[in-house]
Amino acid sequence: MTEPEETALEEHVRLLDGGAHFLQQLSMRDVPPVTGDFAMELDVTPNIKNPRGGVQGGLIATLADIVAGRALLDGLPSGHLLTTADLSINYLASNDVGPVRAEATIIRRGRNLCVVRVDITDVGQDRLTAISTLSFSVLQPRI
Repeated sequence: MTEPEETALEEHVRLLDGGAHFLQQLSMRDVPPVTGDFAMELDVTPNIKNPRGGVQGGLIATLADIVAGRALLDGLPSGHLLTTADLSINYLASNDVGPVRAEATIIRRGRNLCVVRVDITDVGQDRLTAISTLSFSVLQPRI
């Protein structure tokens, strides 16, 4: 691992451990998956809604990215890291009530590339609101 990567990783861990990362300002929590490999929920609050009253779409894409990455962490070889290579999302309906549930299912776990599907639902409306497919590059440790 090169020095800049170590510094960035160490800083990221420090921010997470100290509660200063911006994502920790959101009301998100791990929940048991129903059919997938990993799931989280996000509370719908006024500060994350768009002018039409639904959760801002970029935040939904970010939630999909987080959940997919977290699903892959279990089973990742020691010293390896992940980076998002591609994210595709189809928005089907707005998330107005909440909580918003994101459930990840690992489609392929390769040595260099992993693919994950994330289904987003508005639990309060009991409806599927988005489907996302993500691919991640697996970064090998540098010596």
